[in-house]
Amino acid sequence: MTTNAAPFWKTKTLAEMDNSEWESLCDGCGQCCLHKLEDSDTGAVAVTDVACAFLDIEKCRCIDYANRAVNVPDCVALSVANVGSLHWMPETCAYRVLSEGKDLADWHPLITGDPDSVHRAGISVRGRAVSELSVSDLEDHVTGWLNANRATLEWRQKEARRQSASGADKPKSNRKPARNKPAQKRKHR
Repeated sequence: MTTNAAPFWKTKTLAEMDNSEWESLCDGCGQCCLHKLEDSDTGAVAVTDVACAFLDIEKCRCIDYANRAVNVPDCVALSVANVGSLHWMPETCAYRVLSEGKDLADWHPLITGDPDSVHRAGISVRGRAVSELSVSDLEDHVTGWLNANRATLEWRQKEARRQSASGADKPKSNRKPARNKPAQKRKHR
């Protein structure tokens, strides 16, 4: 007799997870590596389409993850201690979602077993971000294309059609967590 054990993210708190489990929560969207602008008067955060120079915008992964804090001194290391206070993290971020007591989205790679599901869901920055190396004014790059609710709905529809056509299961993959960029303060004009 076999029993299907519940996945670790349903049985453990973020604090109880080992490093491998913690790292695998990252969906690889790259949204946390986009520059944000924070209005110093209101605290409102605007997301840009400008990615950290160390984000491979095709793979949506840091090109030097192990040294990210050295390469980018203001890169925020996500931890159990700070995940609840980083209001600028994407609403779809697994760390944020689980810290809020919610479950992973059905497009998440840990659910689908497919690391590309985040891209098909329209959640990732692939094809929509530019490197900070080619940008002079962040305010010119404030964007509204991050709409996880619409993208999630569209992905569910496409994925349902794809799975019914193929019926194939794909192996699960461990993922490294994405890097975080704090919002940059700006004066509202």
